[in-house]
Amino acid sequence: MATAADLEPADERVGTLGAQIAQRIEADVIRRGWPVGESLGSEVDLRERYGVSRAVLREAVRLVEHHRVATMRRGPGGGLFVTAPDAGPATRAMVIYLEYVGTSVTDLLHARLLLEPIAAGLAADRVTEDGIGALRATLVEERAHRDEPGVHSQDPLHPVLGQLSGNPVLHLFIDVLTRLTARYAHTSRRISKAETYTAKETSHQAHCAVVDAVTAGDGARAQTELALHLESVAAWIEKHRVRRGRRISGNVIEPEPAEGPRAKLAEVVAARIHEDIAARGRQVGQVLGSEGDLLARYGISRAVLREAVRLLEYHSVARMRRGPGGGLIVAAPEAQASVDTMALFLEYQGVTADDLRIVRNAIELGVVARVTARQAEDGVRDEVAERLARAVRRPTEGPAEDRRKADLFHTELAELAHNPVLSLFLAIITELFRKHAAGHDQPLPGDTAADDVQHIHQRILDAILDGDAGLAKHRMRRHLDALIPWWH
Repeated sequence: MATAADLEPADERVGTLGAQIAQRIEADVIRRGWPVGESLGSEVDLRERYGVSRAVLREAVRLVEHHRVATMRRGPGGGLFVTAPDAGPATRAMVIYLEYVGTSVTDLLHARLLLEPIAAGLAADRVTEDGIGALRATLVEERAHRDEPGVHSQDPLHPVLGQLSGNPVLHLFIDVLTRLTARYAHTSRRISKAETYTAKETSHQAHCAVVDAVTAGDGARAQTELALHLESVAAWIEKHRVRRGRRISGNVIEPEPAEGPRAKLAEVVAARIHEDIAARGRQVGQVLGSEGDLLARYGISRAVLREAVRLLEYHSVARMRRGPGGGLIVAAPEAQASVDTMALFLEYQGVTADDLRIVRNAIELGVVARVTARQAEDGVRDEVAERLARAVRRPTEGPAEDRRKADLFHTELAELAHNPVLSLFLAIITELFRKHAAGHDQPLPGDTAADDVQHIHQRILDAILDGDAGLAKHRMRRHLDALIPWWH
């Protein structure tokens, strides 16, 4: 197992080139059909294939392992072996990032209202007897735990509906949203047993109504019942939560399956360090202590600490700085690690063009409606007009090497909606589209379609500035539909 010192690139050039090689390795895995268990070659083979140094390759392997695409085995018969990715690490990284940027309960419920009714409708359309059994078992389990503390902390029905929708993108996004909502529930003030019981009964009855509609195959009713329930959840949390700022509380680095007792202990230590960081107010740049300090504080071995640091670095919670004045430094969580990992996981899940269309349409049309409403507010219209006009020009005026310049309009729209959940989800979808195209040797239109892209973006912007949400959504829907043929 590489140590933290081994994992840290010697300079920025090594890190950048390593990231490029990691992308090439991942594209090769996708191109091969993600053959789990197959060797991609030894370290020597890979260095020769990609023409890089040992330092660059090891940085690339570190990223590939973090993305759960492949793992390096040392010794005779070793090499880089393709693995079956796990959504857990990326899901936790998304939760950490959204907690850090100050996601509000309003942001969460807005996203849930856009996505979860769709999942309920799809579940109703395709439910089987096994699915009905799973839903009813969830209700039985929920009833059995009604006397336990917490009102909305345990709410397994929603991820089950996501799973039964048959859409892996919906399923994963709903899982993240449910986890985050549970974290807000943990910040609620103390309430009486009677009030808790009433809230649980109300929630259970709402769940029963949703399950009845799904069982009957009534998608429209399932969507309506679920939307009403989510609005009730939002009202309850808003009424009862303790108002100590907008951020979610609690620990989000949870123990996950790992190989060997040392790795499992490292996860526990990483969780304890993250709790300490949160308790101190997450002061970015703060030194938590040297390696020696941390070894003494947590009473662990150097090997376990370095495993824990690796996990913290993966989540962008903290990073180890070497040399005088160094130590474990509190970091600002970044979205890109979870974006890359989740996009790769969804690729492995075999996401279809229709899966992607359903979720992207829901998010982008919701964003368009929100920005159209916001631009009518005092002081907002000029910002919307300026930022989106600049994004409209980007496909034709941006540098040729900028592969994401056509995405800027969509990225800016999402940011102007002021909902970090939707911004992150949209980033995952666009990255998924890009990785899929690269892995299947399907070049995106790029500069050849720049004029057409600029034209439709301008028409969407015109409708937004006119306050015509219906026309803006119509134009956005047609624009998104035109992208689907590129998904093969």
